[in-house]
Amino acid sequence: MGQNTSQTVTRLRAIIFVLALGFWFYQFSQTSLDRFGWQFRFLTIWGLSANVIVAGLMLRYSLGYSGRTYNPLVSASVVLNAIFVFMYWKLWFIDPALVNSDGPIVWYQEYYLHALGPALMVLDAFLILGVFRRIVPTFGATLAIFVGYIAWVELFVGPRNSLPAGEVTSGMPYPFLNDMALDERAVFYATTIGTALAFMLIGWAIAAGLRRLKA
Repeated sequence: MGQNTSQTVTRLRAIIFVLALGFWFYQFSQTSLDRFGWQFRFLTIWGLSANVIVAGLMLRYSLGYSGRTYNPLVSASVVLNAIFVFMYWKLWFIDPALVNSDGPIVWYQEYYLHALGPALMVLDAFLILGVFRRIVPTFGATLAIFVGYIAWVELFVGPRNSLPAGEVTSGMPYPFLNDMALDERAVFYATTIGTALAFMLIGWAIAAGLRRLKA
């Protein structure tokens, strides 16, 4: 499996898990609980939730409580992390208000959610676990995550919230989405899924290269 279960790796995974779980609980004190969906309106928090699950599974494996690595799930989470980090900073550098509908967030939360947390998860996945070993199940898991999120915001979050409001609609979690008509959002979603699948192929190529180097 290429898995290292040394005490150093176990301690590292324990730290990653505690950080992810701590920030996951912290979000409940940093969001508008009067809005439907709470913090789970945002793709970033879906990524954080995936990181908590993945970190827990990796730690469980290191401790010897399971022989399964859940490689497709971990690989799909790598893609999810890559997408939300890429999109967040791309839009943030245009205008932070495009992604922070609840207003600015404290610096340590912003940099953990959109830099440190994903980096720790991705480094473990590539350098210790060895991801993208089963590309077809990874494709399915990746598609399920993104289609699931799109259905969540379109069918539940948007219709049940009045803010943020835009030029076309209201209630969508990210302000820029409220300036798009449904057909425009559909194009945006398709482009995002296409980008995610491109990241998946890039991740597969990187992982394959790393495996050859270790061979």
